[in-house]
Amino acid sequence: AGAAHACAGAAAGRAAGRKGRPMNYRAEIPYGAYWSTPFARWQGSFAGLHSIEFAAHVARGELARRGIEAKSFDYGVLGFSVPQQHAFYGLPWLAGLIGSTAGGPTLMQACATGVRTLLAAAQEIEVGLASAALVVNCDRTSNGPHLYYPNPRGPGGTGVAEDWVMDSFGCDPLGPHSMLQTAENVAARHGIGTARQHEIVLRREQQYRQALADDGAFLKRFMTLPFDVPAPGYRKSAGTLAGDEGVSQSTAEGLAKLRPVLDGGTVTYGGQTHPADGNAAIVVATRERARELAANPKIAVRLRGFGLARAPLARMPEATVPAAQRALAQAGLGIGAMDAIKTHNPFAVNDLYFAAQTGVDAMAINNYGCSLVWGHPQAPMGTRAIIEVIEELALRGGGWGLFAGCAAGDTAMAVVLEVTGA
Repeated sequence: AGAAHACAGAAAGRAAGRKGRPMNYRAEIPYGAYWSTPFARWQGSFAGLHSIEFAAHVARGELARRGIEAKSFDYGVLGFSVPQQHAFYGLPWLAGLIGSTAGGPTLMQACATGVRTLLAAAQEIEVGLASAALVVNCDRTSNGPHLYYPNPRGPGGTGVAEDWVMDSFGCDPLGPHSMLQTAENVAARHGIGTARQHEIVLRREQQYRQALADDGAFLKRFMTLPFDVPAPGYRKSAGTLAGDEGVSQSTAEGLAKLRPVLDGGTVTYGGQTHPADGNAAIVVATRERARELAANPKIAVRLRGFGLARAPLARMPEATVPAAQRALAQAGLGIGAMDAIKTHNPFAVNDLYFAAQTGVDAMAINNYGCSLVWGHPQAPMGTRAIIEVIEELALRGGGWGLFAGCAAGDTAMAVVLEVTGA
């Protein structure tokens, strides 16, 4: 009787969340045709690996495990946000490294790159220009490039230098202001204090421990563990990782001792994520090809809606709400219909604002982990989060899922998925 009551309540909630007919994209994600490396805190185990070469190395192995031939792809999308040597050649280079002749773009939209590249693949399939696409996102925040821009007219002919990673974290040229300042602006505007942020941190770490249960059973649904860390030449092993590297283990007492990073602010080092390295990938295909490539063809993963939004200047965490609303509108659904919700939360402030504006329970979203805990490698972050939404829905027996994440420039992107037949 209790179970029946719960099911009836869930059905009523979904009914209340329905707004209209959902978008019916031709493109689908073949169930199981996706993967992620563990994420390693910057200057950790992946710090010496070229992110594109590393992503190709991982893709070769993961495609082989799934029995998918690289030559079967007629399109590809590569996403990254930190350039490295030869990055100019982008997707064609990565495709060639894995044995594919597919072409396609290389995209960069900071932490929204994961959704942007997924949409790019879906659009190519939607207009009939491709039948199977490989979407790969990779980044290495470690050892970020130092760039020099020549300027013969500068004083003495000197140019301008930039540390790509650190300077981007620290200064939005439209402000100028740091990314951290955007979180403080939202916290001040909406009365979000440090203690509440720390409650979210503890809850997110607790949820992540669900993914570690039973010897990492949830992670092993999409991640090869233990993970073999290659040496830079990719011919030898440099060691293994049991899972994500550098994840914090916080306590209420420890967090309470931390002071805000900015004078007069609310965000501590404990209330924000850490930069990281890694890569993740998703296959996107027509419905017919998706069945052929799926690990279980009875399970369908359908794309139902995408959303893009931009918040006012220096209020980056606010952008996730209108992005999610637009994705939900395209899906013909309200947020009450979502069975799983995951957010990119570089700051705990993000989740508290999102929950207050949408009415969701801040403590009930981001099951099994999120970027606040497992790190912030930028481009692949959204890809991994989308994969985790799919697997959470599969464990539930199917349902609707939402991922929304903010990005530099006060923007955000979101996607709504449906999993059936699980």
